[in-house]
Amino acid sequence: MESVPKKKVSFTEYQGWTDDERWEIIDGHPYAMSAPTTFHQMISMDLSIILGSFFRGKPCRVLASPLDVRLSEYDVVQPDLVVVCDKAQIVRTHIEGAPTLAIEILSPSTLRHDRIRKARLYAASGVKEYWIVHPSPAMVEIYLLDGESFRLHAGYTDADTLQSPTFPELSIVLSEIFPFEEVDEVKEGRPPEYATGTVKR
Repeated sequence: MESVPKKKVSFTEYQGWTDDERWEIIDGHPYAMSAPTTFHQMISMDLSIILGSFFRGKPCRVLASPLDVRLSEYDVVQPDLVVVCDKAQIVRTHIEGAPTLAIEILSPSTLRHDRIRKARLYAASGVKEYWIVHPSPAMVEIYLLDGESFRLHAGYTDADTLQSPTFPELSIVLSEIFPFEEVDEVKEGRPPEYATGTVKR
């Protein structure tokens, strides 16, 4: 017995929903968005302030979630932050079309969703630059559109200063946006025989 395919949800139908939950729709399939963590919100707020200050007086605008970005009639997402450089895309209810820059701040529940499902959608939709922000361990990956897919442009830790390839004058000292947290990770060291000077030749 063949299974009956699920009916795809459209942006028009989604606009009529009256519940208070946050939703994203990818290829017509709805995904309920979980509540963000405190670290997530701290990073989002700090990035909003930095980006808002940088783009003030410039043609591009910074907008923060919750805000719908309609990429097609069956693809509606809520990036944590977007930079939109075409004012015609900003309508009363949503952003129409791909932003120039999309930023997602990861949480355990959105890890695969943001890194795989949404990354593919953003690339296919023409998002020029995509930041994936890891709250812990502190890290930012920048991806650039290369044809129909993204390529990794650069990776940064909280010890670095991020440089945007699309906006060359934009730099962010990442230690200023990441909350302090001890992380057990690989560190540079010396084997015991080198430390004592007894290594054999």
